This record gives sequence, C-alpha cells and structure tokens, in this order.
Amino acid sequence: MADKAVDEKAVPPTKEVDLTPASRPSGWMYKGFTVFGTEIWFASPIVQLLMVAMVCFLCPGMFNALSGLGAAGQVDPSAQNDAATALYSTFAVIAFFSGTIANMLGIKATLSFGGLGYCIYAASFLSYNHTENRGFVVFAGAFLGVCAGLLWTAQGTIMMSYPPEDKKGRYISWFWVIFNLGGVIGSLVPLGQNINATSNTKVTDGTYVGFIILMAAGAVLALFLCNAGKVYRHDGSKVILMKNPSWKTEFKGLFETITQAPWVVLLFPMFFASNTFYTYQLNDMNGAHFNTRTRALNNTLYWTSQIIGAVTFGYALDAGNVRRSVRAKIAFGALAVLTFAIWGGGWAWQKDQVVREIAEDEFSGYVKADWKDDGYIGAMFLFMFYAFFDAAWQTCIYWYMGALSNSGRKAANLTGFYKGIQSAGAAVFWRLDGLQKPYDTIFGATWGLLGAALVFAAPVIWLKIKDTVSIEEDLKFSDETVEDVVGHASHVPKDVEKPVAV
Repeated sequence: MADKAVDEKAVPPTKEVDLTPASRPSGWMYKGFTVFGTEIWFASPIVQLLMVAMVCFLCPGMFNALSGLGAAGQVDPSAQNDAATALYSTFAVIAFFSGTIANMLGIKATLSFGGLGYCIYAASFLSYNHTENRGFVVFAGAFLGVCAGLLWTAQGTIMMSYPPEDKKGRYISWFWVIFNLGGVIGSLVPLGQNINATSNTKVTDGTYVGFIILMAAGAVLALFLCNAGKVYRHDGSKVILMKNPSWKTEFKGLFETITQAPWVVLLFPMFFASNTFYTYQLNDMNGAHFNTRTRALNNTLYWTSQIIGAVTFGYALDAGNVRRSVRAKIAFGALAVLTFAIWGGGWAWQKDQVVREIAEDEFSGYVKADWKDDGYIGAMFLFMFYAFFDAAWQTCIYWYMGALSNSGRKAANLTGFYKGIQSAGAAVFWRLDGLQKPYDTIFGATWGLLGAALVFAAPVIWLKIKDTVSIEEDLKFSDETVEDVVGHASHVPKDVEKPVAV
C-alpha cells in the first residue's frame, strides 16, 4: 500500500473552493458577497440558477397556476383545448431548433423573449371573458409555443450544465421548488377570489390581470441574467460552449447530438410522455369533476406536491455515498413502482366517475364535487400523488440528461429535443381532449405510454450513465480546449485537469 501513498498537500480538496480575486475576471458581476462563510458572486452557477428559477416562477409558474384551474379558468374547456393544441404544436417544432438559437443569441436574450408569450396568453383569456374571441386565444397559444420553446431550452441549459457533477440533482430540485412555488402562489389568487364560488363559474378579470403583471415581471427579470460564457464555478472552471459559434456550427451540433450518440433516441418515449398526463389530470379530472373553489384548492395542493416530489428525488439523486450509475438504476426502479402504484390507484377512482357526455352537459343535472362532500379526501390525495409523480418523472429526466454530458452546448441541444418531443406528446393529448375522447380512453393512453416509455429507456439508464464524464469527452462537442475551461483557477494545481467528482 505504500506505493499508493500521495502527498495530501498536492491533492485539491473535493469540496468547492472560492475563486481567488487574482484569477477572477474583473467586472461588477464578479463582486462577491458571503453566505454562511462561502463567497458567492453574481456570475456563479447558483445565483444564475436561482434567477432563472424566479423567471420560471413568474412565467411558466403562473401559466401552470392558470392551467391547473382546468379550462384556463373558463367553464367551457374548448377554447383552452384549441389554444393548448396550437401551443404544443408550435412548441414541438421550435424546440428542436431552440438549442441552436440559444447558443447563438445567448441565454439572456433567449429567456427574456421567451417570457413575453406568457403575458399575451393570459391576456387572451382576459379578452375571451368579454369578447369570446377564440381566434385571439388560439393565436396566443401558438405564439406562446414559440416563446416557451426558447425559454425552456435556456432554462434547461443552465440547470444541466452549470452545476458540478455531484450537485446536479439538488440544483434541479432547487429550481423545481422555486418554479412550482409560482404555481402554488399563483393558484392562491383564484382560490382567494373564488372561495365562495360553489357553483361552476369562470374566474374573475382580476385573476387574469394578476397573472399578466407577474408574467411581464418575469420577462424583464431575465434581462439581468449573465450569458453562459461569463459564468465561473467555484473551482474556476467555465461552462463548455463554443468559442466561435455560427449558425453552421450550431446546426452541425444539432445533428451531432444524435449521430454521436444514437442510443439517446431510446429516451424519446420518456420525453414524449412527460407532459401528456396534464390533459387528464387538469382537465379531465380537476376541471371535469370539481366546482370552481375546489378546483382552485386542488390546484394549490397539486403544485405544492410537485415541490415535495422534486426535493425528494433531487436530493436522493445526489446521494454521495452511492455511485452515480447505481443511483440512476435505483431512480428508474422507483419511477416504475410509482407509475403502477399511483396510476393503478387513479384507475380505481376514474372507473367510478361519470362519462364526459354527462360531466360536460350543463343540462344533465350533474353536480360537481365540493371539498365538503364525502369522498373528496381520497380524490384530493390522488391528485397530490399525481403531482408528486410528475415532479419525480421530470426531475429524473433532467438528471439523466445532465449525467450524459456537462457541456452547455450539448445540454442546450438535448433540452431542445426533450422539450420538442415533450410538446409533441402534449399536443396529441390536448387534441384528443378537444375531440372529446372518453375520459377512460385518455387515462388509459396516458398510463400505457408511461409504462412503455420506461421499457425503452431502460437500456440507456443501465448501460450509458457512468459515474463521471471526462472533460475530454465533453470537449468533443466544442472548439474549446481543456485550458479554456479549467485554466482560470490559478490556485488549482497544474496537474489537476478537473475537480474530483463524487
């Protein structure tokens, strides 16, 4: 064992160390402040992650609160179904190229423009309250699809490529907590305004105005972010990008994302399934079977449960005493158990509900459930478990993609594929709802798709996720060098090419 002895002073600490003033580039964004004895600066991954989380809190978080009401706060879901179909159709197309756009324009501009679509979407329903102009609602949905494709690609790039390898799970959970607080707080607004609305009515104008103001604030906040090239981790390393990006190199990178690792297509069914369940849960369960104030309460509990799911899985995925490849398999097993346990319980509830023709016929005499009714508690917990499952599923997808690469450029393209395919799935299921397919059919299709997606993803998770990804591997997708990404920390010993990964 003596031949394996090393000089401890020559080995860098495995914990993060502060970037020294001498090695830190000058500029106001690198002026640090101290939190619990650790220096934090504006252009650090954690500050940038928290800022993008706040943007998502204000934009898609409020969108989730609005959607969670069922029918976007309206009584008749047809306008919202048409808007959602348009939204996810354009989202699916734009998202495939949004990684290329984000790499060219930069994170800040991409994220800010993406936030604008949310304001217009909420405004279209305010207009619909008075004019019933469905064309404006559908246009707003289509425009939001363009904007959301850009916003979520920029967000995914930050969340997957900025953190060090041993903290990706908790970074994802921190983002998900703040993002879903948007849904929680946003849903409290209609809950407070409709607390006495035991009948089934549309939400008030004030609800929509509140959403518009908050969404606009999110678009403005995005302008204060740093672009990825200016971000430095605590060990002095930078995010791997391209020194000289062009439209040609970025479209080539989009192609290389698939051709260099064709097995990634096995994750596509998991991507496709990851937003399909919203159609059933928000419209065909919450919107169809509960009155206005109960829908608002369910909505609040739904996004709260998302936070619990994200924290649970995010921290478990970073468990330092278990190798990353093993954690990936354990998480997969947990998803499989949850898929059949929670959705099995869901079928036990769904099979006893009235059919769509009765639930949506105002003359049928069907009385939608209130939170005071017998049997509500069971449905409430089922709805919360659905939300927990959603957070677990999406946290795992982001973590799996982050485990495949630390490159910001590749992360942007992977996120673009993820959001594009995810949106295609959502568009299909919102259209099925718009065609008024039976609730049982939409439930069964959603559950079956989730189970099939796990079967396809298993080989990637079992065989391709390693304990760490080397810098040399990530640099195959860039024109940068090792010196470009680790040479900024003068206090790191010269023989150490990268921080020790846990």
